[in-house]
Amino acid sequence: MTKPTNVTNSIRALRFAHGEMTQAELAERVGVTRQTVIAIEQGRYSPSLEMAFRIARVFNVSIDQVFQYPEDAP
Repeated sequence: MTKPTNVTNSIRALRFAHGEMTQAELAERVGVTRQTVIAIEQGRYSPSLEMAFRIARVFNVSIDQVFQYPEDAP
């Protein structure tokens, strides 16, 4: 069983703010599978730093507008 990550994200909100982009569309633009996008959105998987930058660039925002890491996380 995979341990959930402390990293949270705003991908779902960003997808809807950008013309209701589907998970499949985002996956294609980033170069991953739809299942990977689902896992990231649900907090079951933390993307690599490179992938995180690619996701942020799709939405034309900074990486910290997509991903958040709590101050009190270990």
